[in-house]
Amino acid sequence: MTFQHTRERLTLLLLALLPFHAFLVTVLTRVIAGPGHAPLPELAVWKEAILGLILILAFVELVKKRTIPVADVIDCIILSLGFVALALRLMHHQSATVFAFGFKYDLLPLIAFILLRRVNWSDEFHTTLLRLLLLVGCIVAAYGIVAEFLPLRFFVWLGYSDLHSLYVANGPLAAFQELEGGMMRRAQSSMSGPNQLGLWLLIPLGVLLGGKNVGEEMSGKRIAIGVLLLLALMLSFSRAAWIAAAVMIIFAFARSTSALHCRKLYVVILGFLACFGIAVTLLFPSVFFRFQSSSDHIRKPVEAIRIMMDHPFGLGLGTAGPASNRFSDTCVKLPKDSDWSWAKDRQDLCVFVDGNQVQPSLPSGELRPAGQPSARACSCPLLTENWYLQIGVELGWIGLILSLLLPIFILRQLIIENGKLKINVELSIINYQLSIFLGLSLAALFLHAFEDSAVAYTVWVLLASAFATLHPCHRLLSRSQGPSSSSTSADSTRI
Repeated sequence: MTFQHTRERLTLLLLALLPFHAFLVTVLTRVIAGPGHAPLPELAVWKEAILGLILILAFVELVKKRTIPVADVIDCIILSLGFVALALRLMHHQSATVFAFGFKYDLLPLIAFILLRRVNWSDEFHTTLLRLLLLVGCIVAAYGIVAEFLPLRFFVWLGYSDLHSLYVANGPLAAFQELEGGMMRRAQSSMSGPNQLGLWLLIPLGVLLGGKNVGEEMSGKRIAIGVLLLLALMLSFSRAAWIAAAVMIIFAFARSTSALHCRKLYVVILGFLACFGIAVTLLFPSVFFRFQSSSDHIRKPVEAIRIMMDHPFGLGLGTAGPASNRFSDTCVKLPKDSDWSWAKDRQDLCVFVDGNQVQPSLPSGELRPAGQPSARACSCPLLTENWYLQIGVELGWIGLILSLLLPIFILRQLIIENGKLKINVELSIINYQLSIFLGLSLAALFLHAFEDSAVAYTVWVLLASAFATLHPCHRLLSRSQGPSSSSTSADSTRI
């Protein structure tokens, strides 16, 4: 078994299990440590361990080639982000733990991309990966729909928290979130949250929309998969994922207007989305107009810009975004005149009503630093609701500019390569990866889209395999196009 074959098998294993990470770690923690425990760190790092093995194998392959890697503008942007992060750590004397978590969330997937784009990926790997993503997507979507009707006690038995809609850093995960007012659950499936589910489902949806010879392979099975994925995505009530999915569908429709069967598929999908959206809007108008959530999407980016004005060079890696959750209090922010009595028996929660801290109570005229067990001022996570602004808060204006340039150059390269393909005749792996990355890049304007490991690792591995085929030629999925470019020699492969 060659290094490449082993690496590809490990990659398939990693990408297949990533969507089940939160579920598996929660259940195994329940089995090992009992109920009420936070996910065990020893279990949570399995994905980084597998990714590490993959990167080691890729590095060995590069060493065996005895070639000198040549960096392009995309590599330079990523390396510049890393350089800025290291410089800020030295400047701020930042904690190694905080920096490590920030590196894991922000830079590790990008470093993996740099290395994995320089090794070969076989056609067999790509074909298997497409089928695997669709299969896993169906399982995740189906479980997400079924879980909507399961009682809370079932999830508590599995090891989830007895509280919903809250992330507690030192406690078990919440099994689901509820919409404002508690009218409906948001589908979460095996993921750590509904937004994570919605964003990850964009990946199999992109595979479905960009599949090989879509017009010729139009079938009830393909339509059923599309409806299943979209139903779970809609039930996540992630508006950012909805916007991204709509853009992906329109993009796919625009590229396939010459195929009658493709038009049928997209008409079915768009009709389903329209009917679902109208029904939900009429029955639950607050689903689309959630005041608290909508105000956060305005207030938090503005706050992030203000922080960047005060700290133009950034606060350091790990100080904003999901990484900051691990070093902050669990804050519950409620509107004016809300009943917060339900939280009084949970002193690990910081409760704010109309912006005022009501739990733990603050002594008159005294503010104590965060970390004290009682009568203290809470330290809430710094969430920007925007991936680009998160990088800006962490790495300053330079980081913001680099984070905006990165998707622009990647999309530019994918669009150039995609434009060389014959519509509905030639379709390479570039096609579906362009659709997926376009959707996620737009969703990142409203969420921390590239922070979840299932989304980040999958997308950047997919992009790495795509960029590995760009030079000197494309690798087509169709077997009729001749021998695989993965069999080319090291001298003819761009590194």
